[in-house]
Amino acid sequence: MLKLLKYLKPYFFQCVLLIVFLCLQIWCSLQLPTIMADIVNNGITKGDSTYTINAGLHMLGFTLVAVFASIVTHFFSSRVGAAFSRDLRADFYKKVLSLSVSDIDNFSTASLITRTTNDISQVQSAVMMMLTMMLRAPLMGIGAIFQAFRVAPDMTWIMALAVSSVIFFSIIILGLVIPKFKIFQTLIDKITLIARENLTGLRVVRAFNNETREKEKFERANDHLTKTIIFINKIFALQDPLISFIFNGTSLLVVWIGISRLETNISYLGNMMAFLEYSASVIISFLILTMLFVVLPRANVSAARINEVLKTSPKIKWKPETLGEPEKIPSVEFSHVDFSYPDAEQKVLDNISFKAEAGKTTAFIGSTGSGKSTLISLVPRFYDPTSGKILINNLEIKNYSELDLMRRIGYVPQRGILFSGDINSNIKFGNESAPKNLVEKAAQISQSSEFIEKQEKKFSSHIAQGGSNVSGGQKQRLSIARAVAKSPEIYIFDDSFSALDMKTDKKLREALKKETESSVVLIVAQRVSTIKSADQIIVLDKGKIVGKGTHLDLLKTCKTYQQIVKSQMSENEYKKELSYAR
Repeated sequence: MLKLLKYLKPYFFQCVLLIVFLCLQIWCSLQLPTIMADIVNNGITKGDSTYTINAGLHMLGFTLVAVFASIVTHFFSSRVGAAFSRDLRADFYKKVLSLSVSDIDNFSTASLITRTTNDISQVQSAVMMMLTMMLRAPLMGIGAIFQAFRVAPDMTWIMALAVSSVIFFSIIILGLVIPKFKIFQTLIDKITLIARENLTGLRVVRAFNNETREKEKFERANDHLTKTIIFINKIFALQDPLISFIFNGTSLLVVWIGISRLETNISYLGNMMAFLEYSASVIISFLILTMLFVVLPRANVSAARINEVLKTSPKIKWKPETLGEPEKIPSVEFSHVDFSYPDAEQKVLDNISFKAEAGKTTAFIGSTGSGKSTLISLVPRFYDPTSGKILINNLEIKNYSELDLMRRIGYVPQRGILFSGDINSNIKFGNESAPKNLVEKAAQISQSSEFIEKQEKKFSSHIAQGGSNVSGGQKQRLSIARAVAKSPEIYIFDDSFSALDMKTDKKLREALKKETESSVVLIVAQRVSTIKSADQIIVLDKGKIVGKGTHLDLLKTCKTYQQIVKSQMSENEYKKELSYAR
């Protein structure tokens, strides 16, 4: 928690003002019982109305100052607390964006969402309480004890007994609930994960008629969370009656002892009343401290989860500026590249070597799990190879700055991803300055113009979150248009034509070929028809290259490729292809 307090540094002056006005408020509040005792002892009991009125006005002045100081204190605490959480949330989100794909996988998306929202809110609440209550409670408590000793020193043992009782019961309560806070935050993560999975995969859940099963899974997690909350609330429910018992017992003792003093000294009445006020202030102060000791451990759990992300060093280390001069002619080269995921026993990629040149299309094909998508993910450096080198434009990829590398790449993922906004903003996502004619050209090349023109608002048509209001094929085409509008040196298509019909696929590839004459094109595909015309086809099997060449070359030399082609064609079509190869 203390590590996050550095975010208060820019607001040091406001914090100082807050402390000054808080001290002023406490000082004024502590004068009120003493003035009240003076009014009773020297005004009311003596029948001096003039003295009573003057002292009352004096008391009213202190009250007004205390109210004003309280308003200022709460204003600054709210302002500083909100600014603190804003800065922390901004840095946290920036850190998440800087993490590599594998780093994010370690935390899980659901957990990162919870940390960005719930955990930061917990820390913000704790900071606001620290700025006010953590200072107010001990200062008020110490001041009230001092004032109580002044007005009735013979009854301070009652206050010591009350404070000891509050501390004793608070320690028991805290010991029971603090271990539950970490469990509580973990359960919040689990609830978020289940809800996110089910909402994202709602169609699959319904298609397999598994609503009941998923509902039961959610209810189990929800019941566990509910039981934890109920346990915490049950323990806290003991707090009010215990404090009420201590407070009323203290008042009873004070009145009992005070009345016995009145028999010999009637002026002791004001002192007794003031002592009651100070006793209440001391008990309330320790009660507030107890609340803080409840809030702070919970916030500390949240702070630890936030710090866990903030202190994570990204596995991918980028250079601040590109070292060396990349060649002007685009190329992608893999040299003896191996890759395996953390803690995995087997390599996903084994000794991969090839070169993809400008103006040529390099395609990757293979069975599921052969490493095609993993290989493609190494080019934009989502992961780093375990060994070997990757060269972009004849410069090792690790020598590039992130900005320089990414501006050279147009990436279209396996699953089309769209963002809430409109069609225009989605196409311009990688090139905000793209002129209207380039956006329209990108739409034409990607074969998106056909359905865009049918929309009432054309390019201004709304796109819902995740592109839920367009079809899978339309999402893929808009994702391709986004890459084209960027005019990159390297195009990466990770099975990006799978949702397109054969006719659209063919038209798109023909239009794309003209646009990419000076660029490197890398295509991962499952359909042979998509990559038949590629200049270089690389066949993968279990992470190894088992074939490399053109479609016709591979039909002659690569058994794996022959099997793939045969599985996608009729017997007559396959024989016809073989005859061309021979």
